[in-house]
Amino acid sequence: MTVFESFILGVIEGLTEFLPISSTGHLILASHLMGIPQSDVHKTFEVVIQLGSILAVVFLYRNRLFKDIELWKKLIVAFIPTGFLGFVFYKTIKSFFDSPSTVAFMLIAGGVVFILIEMFYKEKEHQIRDLEDISYIKAFFIGVFQSIAMIPGTSRSGATIIGGLLLGFDRKTAAEFSFLLAVPTMFVATAYDLMKNYHHFETENWLNLGVGFITAFLFAVIAIKFFLRFIKTHTFIPFGIYRIVVGIVFFLFFL
Repeated sequence: MTVFESFILGVIEGLTEFLPISSTGHLILASHLMGIPQSDVHKTFEVVIQLGSILAVVFLYRNRLFKDIELWKKLIVAFIPTGFLGFVFYKTIKSFFDSPSTVAFMLIAGGVVFILIEMFYKEKEHQIRDLEDISYIKAFFIGVFQSIAMIPGTSRSGATIIGGLLLGFDRKTAAEFSFLLAVPTMFVATAYDLMKNYHHFETENWLNLGVGFITAFLFAVIAIKFFLRFIKTHTFIPFGIYRIVVGIVFFLFFL
C-alpha cells in the first residue's frame, strides 16, 4: 500500500465513520478497487485509522468529555455489551471481514431499516433531547445495538443511532451519543488490535498509519459538523437510500 492510497483511505474513513453508512464497508470496497488485499496488516490499518476519526470527537467535545463524569459512566455502561462480545468472539468477528456478501447484505438491510423507521418516526415533546437525560438502562441498550455493528457493513454509528431513535431520542441526541460512545469503543478496539498484530508492521507500515490517521482526523471533524447541521432539517432517509445503492454496488463488484 502506497502513501497516496493511505491518504485516500484516511479521507474515506474520516468522512464515513460518523455517518450511518458503514466506514468499514467503504474501506473494504475502496481497498478492493485499488487492488489492496485484505491482509492482517491491512485490516489492522483500517482499525487504527479509525482512532484518528475518534480523536475528532475528543477534539470537538473536549469540554464535555473532560468535565462530565456522569456522561463517562453512561458511556462505560454502553460499552459493556460490545466490549464483552468483542473479546469473546474476536476471531469470529474478524472472519466476517472476508465476506463481501455479508457487508452488502448489512448495508442494504440497514438502509431499509432507516427508511422504515423514518416513515413512522415523529418528533415528540417527551423525547430525550439532551445527553444528561439518558438513563443508564437506555445507555446499556444503545450498547446492545452497537454490538450488532461488529458485523461489517452494519455501521457502528448507524446501529447506535437506530437504537437511539427506537428508545425515544431525538435525532441530534441519538447522533451525539453515538459519536461519544465511539471514544471508549474504538480506543479499546484499536489497542487490542495493535497488541495482537503489532509484529506485522514494518517502518513503511507505520508511515502509512500516520498518513491515514491524520487524514481521518481532519476529515472526521468536517463530517461531524456537516452531519449535525444536516439532521437539523433532514431525516435519515437519504442515508438509507445511499446504503442500499452502495450495497448493490458491493454485490456487483464482489459477486
